[in-house]
Amino acid sequence: MTEIRYTKDHEWVRLEEDGTATVGITDHAQEALGDIVFVELPVPDRAIVEGESVAVVESVKAASDIYAPLAGKVLEVNELLTDDPSLVNRDPEDEAWFFRMELADPDAMAALMDDEAYQGFLESL
Repeated sequence: MTEIRYTKDHEWVRLEEDGTATVGITDHAQEALGDIVFVELPVPDRAIVEGESVAVVESVKAASDIYAPLAGKVLEVNELLTDDPSLVNRDPEDEAWFFRMELADPDAMAALMDDEAYQGFLESL
């Protein structure tokens, strides 16, 4: 089964079978942002540090940074979002992933919230 974890900044991280991680924003995040009109993606091969801003999503309401949930290297970005940023509103936790990355430390996934913990976090907001 594929493992999905969440950050307090409302990013989701899916650990793929090949050991890479796919990153996007949660349904809660896209709902809070409103209609997405622009997405700036990270550059492939970029080394990223956990917590640094790696992408930007802009809506009719606001612009918001997307933070690296873990350290590693960007392998691939979802070019579909460049052509159709509203995909984030339609399918934020699957087809509208932002980037795939190689994790510097795959064990660091354990520090992120599982679904139950993330739902509890949302209820506390």
